[in-house]
Order: sequence, then structure tokens, then C-alpha cells
Amino acid sequence: METSALIRAGALPVGAKLPPIRDLAFSLGVSPATISEAWSELRKQKIITGRGRNGTWVSGDRFIAKPERLASSGRYGPDALDLTMAVPDQKLLPPLEKALIYGASADDLNSYERSRILPELEMEVRRTWPYEAEAFLTMNGGYNAVYTAIHALVTPGAPVAIEEPTAMRLLDILEHLGAHIIPVKCDQDGPIPSSLQEAMRYKPVVFLFQPRLHSVTGRTVTSGRMWELADILRGSDTLIIEDDGVADIAESGRHSLGQEFPDRVIHIMSFSKTHGPDLRLAVLSSTKAIVEQIQSYRSFSAAWTSRILQAAGAWLLRDEATQAIVRNARAIYKTRRDGLTERLTARGVTATVGSGLCAWVTVESEPFAMVTLAARGIAVQPGNKFSFLQSHHLRVATSTLEDRADEVAEAIALAAAGG
Repeated sequence: METSALIRAGALPVGAKLPPIRDLAFSLGVSPATISEAWSELRKQKIITGRGRNGTWVSGDRFIAKPERLASSGRYGPDALDLTMAVPDQKLLPPLEKALIYGASADDLNSYERSRILPELEMEVRRTWPYEAEAFLTMNGGYNAVYTAIHALVTPGAPVAIEEPTAMRLLDILEHLGAHIIPVKCDQDGPIPSSLQEAMRYKPVVFLFQPRLHSVTGRTVTSGRMWELADILRGSDTLIIEDDGVADIAESGRHSLGQEFPDRVIHIMSFSKTHGPDLRLAVLSSTKAIVEQIQSYRSFSAAWTSRILQAAGAWLLRDEATQAIVRNARAIYKTRRDGLTERLTARGVTATVGSGLCAWVTVESEPFAMVTLAARGIAVQPGNKFSFLQSHHLRVATSTLEDRADEVAEAIALAAAGG
């Protein structure tokens, strides 16, 4: 029985030390190279770990890939204040009933024809899209769009430049692919030009960044910084994936390097944070050729986004009452975020100036801060989940923080000091 089958069957439990490759090869009557190749694949799946003098060990019994950063979030008791998820407040989302009733009458409903985007949805998104795009594609949410685009266009092991820090799910996607991740450091204006210039030495096939509102730090790339980045990217053939995952929760206007590089920008806008995650709706734009590549890969799975949801999305985008609800939510999210960051600043704690659904807070020690907050019944995310480098931060969700900002700020001030 092969090694993977033994682990699956439980004959080699988690924590078991595997015999040396040569000994196992002799016992099985195969070449050491065959065993070595098999174990290499198991290491990629994180089923076995270790090498060299310490030997090789069974570290897992799962053969299904999972997003390690996202899946490693802890479980908290019913009395804990859970500030780990930077998600929209359900009470601030627009109602979907009328939109879904309208969506149920979408043209060509229940056809198996691959519908890239309904004409009425394309018409609505084009009104405010940040550049004149050649082609559009509807996707089942923002991360689905990034995942599909990355897997369609990037080969395993290829270099990909990405801002540092970034959304943990983006890192999960790249790590699952086995991409060579090249971090691009950021400041208050966005990705630092000199850091992107350094990353370009590795000839990345993709530069992936959040051009509008950064989902972790709450900062926005300034117009001036966008053009500095454009100057560095000019002359290369690097694809540019822009992830606008927070959409109109951002106070800033939409902008895109698609104005400068329409032939290699893939711009993604998700409507999950503004209109609801169960709408399962994002829109992607690029050239016809790139959209065709992404759609071809997508045909292995969902193939198209529900016409019901596409039509519902179009209805919501042109509905004035829905637009007012989104504007109101944006103002409330700003009040909640500012309420916490101002209290932290008053206590001598550094938090980035910005907007959105969370605060990015500087601490002396992430482990100490996490334990200190947990002891007070407050759960947040450690910065290392969003970073490829060493981090000294906490990400604190503020989107649902209605009336306990003083308590949270006081606890974070104690936690940030590092003991």
C-alpha cells in the first residue's frame, strides 16, 4: 500500500515518523527516486513535513486543500466579542426581495448557454467603471474572481508581486497555487514605488493589488501614487490584477491602471460588502482575449453566474433607494471605525488613518496582544495572517462595533504595550 493510502487508512497516524527513503524503497521493491517523488507531492499537500537528519513525519491526514490562513481562525465562546471578521453589518445591507423577484424574470432563464454577463448588468456597471474596458465577465464573488483569474493565467511556481500586507484570502490563493510571492511594501499612499521596482527584478507575471480601499489597512492608493506605479510597470508585460473588494464602502472615487494599460489590466469589483454576500456577485473586466482565457478555465466548474443574481444585481445598481442605503452604510462604517481609532490615538496607540470595515493597529507583540485581548473576552486577528513578512499589528473589525468602542480601545491599549 502506498504512503498516501497508509495515511488515509490511519495506519500511519499524525505524528508518526516515516522510515528513511532507502529503507522504504527496499521494502516496497521500488527505486528511491519513486519514493522521493511521491513524498515531494505529499509535502506540497502539507501531509508530511521535515527532511534531513530529523527525518520525515506525518503532519496531517487531509488530502483536501484548504485556505490555511482563513481556516486557522479560532472558535470563540458565545460571550466573546468577536471582532475577527471584517464583514458588513447585516442590518445595513439593502433588502433583496424586490431585486430577486425581478431577477426571476431574467431573459433566457435556465438556459445552459454560458452567459458571461447580462446586457443590462453590463450597462449598469459601465456607467461608473473606472476605465473603458473591452470585455466584462460576471463572477461568483470577488475572491472567486481572483482565484479563477490567478489559476487561469498563472502557472504554479511563477512569481507574483502583491502588496504587503494584503487580504489573507489573497495570500491563501497564491500559496495554494504554489506561486513565488514577492511582497511589495506599502505606506500611507499605497504600494511603495521603490519596492515595486525591486519586485520587478523577479519578472512577476502578475502584480496584484487593491487600488481603491485596502481591505486590511483602510488606506486608499492616491492618484499620484497610481501614476508612479504606472511608470514602473510601463515597458513590462506583467499582468495587473486590481481587486476592489470593498467597492462603494470606500469614500474615494474609483480609479484604475486600466486607463494606462487596458491590454493587461484585470479589474475586479465585488458587490458582497455593499449589497450582500448572498448575492454572490462580482464583475471582472479586461480584454476579450483575457476574459476568454478566464472563462475557459471557469468552464471546468460553475461556467456562469446565475442569471437571476445578475438581473437582481442590475436592479439594485439602478435603484435609488438601494443607493441611499449604501451611502448610509458607508457613513455608519466610517463613524464606527473613526470612533475606535480616535479612542486608540487618545491612548497613545497607533492605528492607520483610513476608512472601511476594520482598523489596522500597531502593537509591540502580536502573541501578547492576542492573549491579553482574549483574557478580556475580545477576539481579533493577528497581523501575521495578512503578511508575508514579520508583523506587529492587529486587524480589528469595526463594522459591527456599535456601542463598546471605549471598552475595546482600553483593552487594546493594554494589549499593545507588550507587557
